[in-house]
Amino acid sequence: MQVLNLPTYSFKLKQQGNRTQIFDAIRKKYVVLTPEEWVRQNFLQYLIQEKKFPASLIAVEAGLKYNQLQKRMDVLVYDKSGNPFLMVECKAPEVKITQDVFDQIARYNMVFKVKYLVLTNGLNHFCCEMDYSSNTYSYLEIIPNF
Repeated sequence: MQVLNLPTYSFKLKQQGNRTQIFDAIRKKYVVLTPEEWVRQNFLQYLIQEKKFPASLIAVEAGLKYNQLQKRMDVLVYDKSGNPFLMVECKAPEVKITQDVFDQIARYNMVFKVKYLVLTNGLNHFCCEMDYSSNTYSYLEIIPNF
């Protein structure tokens, strides 16, 4: 898999037929290793190991209902009180982070109203802090620690 702009982590991999699978420590199961999944698994480890977010407060591919449609977000992190705190949208490395990608996570956030939105393709990472009192957001230089 492609080298990402993240620290290097070790993962459990296995072959299932002609497909490689990676163990997702949050979901506690093997999932098909796609380029987007590679980014998601590396970013999860980044949140846990570098940013000190407890794995127990992280949900992966959580479902949500938006405009009567069932959707799934990539990563949702809760705070110590169990409130949604940070949402991550992962894309494959070859997918550019565009306004459309930002609009996607912003739509999902209408349901959760998290404090931080993070977009990553493993090479580029963007983090926005939401300000609901003024209906604005600002880009941060770094992703906050837990």
